[in-house]
Amino acid sequence: MQGEPDEKAFGALIETLVAAGVNSVGALGSTGSYAYLTREQRFAVTKLAVSAAAGVPVMTSIGSVNAEMILRLAEDAQSAGVKGLLLAPLSYQKLTADEVFRLYERVAGEISVPLCIYDNPATSGFEFTDELLVALSFLRNMGSIKLGDLPADLAGASARVAKLKSQVAKGVTIGISGDAQSAMGLLAGCDVWYSVLGGLFPYDALRLTQAALRGDVDETRQLNSALEPLWVFFRRHGSLRTIATVAELTGRVVAPWPAFPVTNAGRGRARCSAGDAGATAFTG
Repeated sequence: MQGEPDEKAFGALIETLVAAGVNSVGALGSTGSYAYLTREQRFAVTKLAVSAAAGVPVMTSIGSVNAEMILRLAEDAQSAGVKGLLLAPLSYQKLTADEVFRLYERVAGEISVPLCIYDNPATSGFEFTDELLVALSFLRNMGSIKLGDLPADLAGASARVAKLKSQVAKGVTIGISGDAQSAMGLLAGCDVWYSVLGGLFPYDALRLTQAALRGDVDETRQLNSALEPLWVFFRRHGSLRTIATVAELTGRVVAPWPAFPVTNAGRGRARCSAGDAGATAFTG
């Protein structure tokens, strides 16, 4: 709304998640466009998320190209009442592994809530090695690792997840991002799904997650197949543009920005795909 967050629409989205019984809320993940907001806007949105979540744990992003700003954002988020922080290593110049380690080391040493490592090379330009992820997991206050990618086959994905889980510090969870691969990631042994889809269709996300975590391969694949029309758009246009378009088409928001919604050529197909998911999502 003229460059300002739509607090009413945002609060309504959070309330829907709470009603669905989600385990936690990611208020400003990368799909939440946090990097486009000012410090003041991020603080306001985070406070609103914590209030609307009504006791459901909230995690918010503190990523910035400026290390001092990261610490200020972390302080803001903690004062707002978050239960976790998400950090991707944003930078104008590509960072080295040593620089990334020192960044996380500094941040982890100055916070009081768990920190989630976000491996998202598509936006950060930095790709974590498993060796670096393991080393970072032993820093204080580390809570989770949010993987941005896994091998395309279930055997390969399972092997990578199993190796990571055997090496990371005790209590650090392994999560999967990238919704089109979420079902495989959960079946491969990931503990958490950091979902984009869940922000609009929490019932679908919960059903898929619960089926995968109880090891029901057939149901997981069936639920995931039903979402394939949306995954096609995720692969073609990216999660941010797709979910922004779906949010607009389903009347949750008006003219989302800064994402440029999917063009008119694909909006009819997106509407049909979103409608299929929405029928499940909001009937419970």
